[in-house]
Amino acid sequence: MASNSFGEAFRFTTWGESHGPAIGCVVDGTPPRIAITEADIQFHLDRRKPGQSRFTTQRREPDEVKILSGVFEGMTTGTPIGLVIENQDQRSRDYGEIKDRFRPGHADFTYDAKYGIRDYRGGGRSSARETAMRVAAGGVARKVLASRLGNAFTLRGALVQVGPHKIDRDAWNWDEVERNPFWSPDANMADRWADYLDGVRKAGSSAGAVIEVVAEGVPAGLGEPIYGKLDSDLAAAMMTINAVKGVEIGDGFGLAAIAGEEAADEMRMVDGQATFLGNRAGGILGGISTGQPVVARFAVKPTSSILSPRRSIDRFGAEVEVITKGRHDPCVGIRAVPVGEAMMACVLADHLLRHAAQCGDTTRTTAG
Repeated sequence: MASNSFGEAFRFTTWGESHGPAIGCVVDGTPPRIAITEADIQFHLDRRKPGQSRFTTQRREPDEVKILSGVFEGMTTGTPIGLVIENQDQRSRDYGEIKDRFRPGHADFTYDAKYGIRDYRGGGRSSARETAMRVAAGGVARKVLASRLGNAFTLRGALVQVGPHKIDRDAWNWDEVERNPFWSPDANMADRWADYLDGVRKAGSSAGAVIEVVAEGVPAGLGEPIYGKLDSDLAAAMMTINAVKGVEIGDGFGLAAIAGEEAADEMRMVDGQATFLGNRAGGILGGISTGQPVVARFAVKPTSSILSPRRSIDRFGAEVEVITKGRHDPCVGIRAVPVGEAMMACVLADHLLRHAAQCGDTTRTTAG
């Protein structure tokens, strides 16, 4: 019944708690002879780590990853890759007051209902701290993808909505994503989000967000027709991220509001190659990649750890009010961008290796 692993041919298993001595993961299924270093993984972890702006938790964690196994002389050996990050800035005392109280919106009640015991220090296993190891696993997955797909493959994420404020898609510029603390592709919206979240933070409240992840250079043919659909595995991957409450592929729910003539991505031959005239399907049809960009979008609810008193109960059935103290993200969706990227990387690497095992050819053309 254990459920701490994700993937089939490319699989990772995470372990550890928010306030334990360390967190880690084991990545299995990585092909041998792929060049990789700790720096390759660290680059992605540095994008996720806390305390980089006033809009994220001020917990100070260097998140320095160590490779314990599966790599020899800078190359993967084909054996399990062990990764670990030591926790260094825990403040367990912040959680003493809620030891027996269930925080509304958190997994406190459900963990207690399932296990009869819970680690109340920062949420223990349910903490978003665990996602650091997903990003580490994603760093390995990116190396697998690059080794098979080359420079034509790119995978990028962006924040497209904070609270009620959406970006202007006509102003989308991928270069802007790395220039602001929100991963916003719309420079003007980044300034507006800053003002909005300053108000949210000062009020002791929180805000939700929507993240979009796009992979380009994905070959046609990845995925299975029924139970191993590429889009169903992507949806499952994104839903495992803390606080995610909705996922859509391509135009997603927007497709319900338009006619069939608009919804279907038409095709033509261009220079002897099958070319799509649109990508409302998000690069996946019938559970199988089309060769177009793969687009996934997910919604993150407002952080449940807020200073405003909320009604709840304790473990003994008494009605109480809960104020969550500590260092928390006013918008946890900001740091979910590199996590979403990592989960898509892991799914694509998994399907690439599964496809190679069944069909052999993993270098079929991408579609326009």
